[in-house]
Amino acid sequence: MQLAFVLYKYFPFGGLQRDFMRIALECQQRGHAIRVYTLIWEGDVPPGFEVLVAPVKALFNHRRNEKLSAWMAADLAHRPVDRLIGFNKMPGLDVYYAADGCFEDKAQNLRNSLYRRWGRYKHFADYERAVFAPEAKTEVLMISEVQQPLFIKHYHTPLERFHLLPPGIAADRRAPDNAPAIRGGFRAEFGLAEDDLLLVQIGSGFKTKGVDRSLKALAALPAALKKRTRLLVIGQDDPKGFQLQTATLGLGDQVTFMKGRSDIPRFLLGADLLIHPAYNENTGTVLLEAVASGLPVLVSAVCGYAHYIAEADAGRVLDEPLEQEQLNQYLAEMLADPLARERYGRNGLEYAATADLYSMPQHAADVILAEQPA
Repeated sequence: MQLAFVLYKYFPFGGLQRDFMRIALECQQRGHAIRVYTLIWEGDVPPGFEVLVAPVKALFNHRRNEKLSAWMAADLAHRPVDRLIGFNKMPGLDVYYAADGCFEDKAQNLRNSLYRRWGRYKHFADYERAVFAPEAKTEVLMISEVQQPLFIKHYHTPLERFHLLPPGIAADRRAPDNAPAIRGGFRAEFGLAEDDLLLVQIGSGFKTKGVDRSLKALAALPAALKKRTRLLVIGQDDPKGFQLQTATLGLGDQVTFMKGRSDIPRFLLGADLLIHPAYNENTGTVLLEAVASGLPVLVSAVCGYAHYIAEADAGRVLDEPLEQEQLNQYLAEMLADPLARERYGRNGLEYAATADLYSMPQHAADVILAEQPA
């Protein structure tokens, strides 16, 4: 079949983008042709992919999205495909990969009533309705059990159109046999002494991921513990506001901001704790990557994959709504207790060896390639 995938932006280090790439490659490996429509493409193009970057511009993102939809529809009219798979909500999709939560629920519960009068609201509400309305034909690939009831609540989407996927972390995230040697080399490279403690926070979108909360928790550590603790924040975002917060909190050179990168497994093996107090997170693939690496996790309960941390006993899950004082306390306790961290890490490795954390691309391809309902 000729398949077309559409997403607003591709860059190598985003969670949604990595999921798209692995699903598209799985479909290609099964013998199908891949075309991609996008507004921005950063990074290499896999052999055999046809990537089309829409030549559209607009002052507002929602207007640019609409121009992409129109441009793509015109091209599809001339060069039709067997399936159109979207990684952002928009009209005309055969399959939608639900990386984002329910927009309408956020608009009603987290915004004031004036927001729903704006053009931006109308655009995103209309595009979400085009996917989830009862009369729509779009099959929905769900990666979070938490969000499905919200879509049904707001749109009365038939249950049979939802397909719940298992997680899909890459196999190279599992700790290799030489993990201790990798850890030792990493810590030497970053100048970490044996008793130094390294926190990592990984993910694009520093505000959503709760980097401000992590900085406050680091600043609140007891003096002796804080002195030997460093934080590396890795992701695609502008760190300027958080660098200012770092300076204001007196953290000096204890915090380093880094752009997204491809050698994340080294950081997971070299660190002592993954901190992830996100404000909003549909899933949180990095949580499972940490588990598979044997790295303890401290995470907010709003993350869709936080329940795996609890099931594996591979770290601690904060109460919801999150209180900064509890985050401060849990971080201090976990950093001060090496035996507990060792237990969390061991539990994570055992869980990753038996649980299905890897087969999402295969299950997604099965749905995409299945005969579509009439």
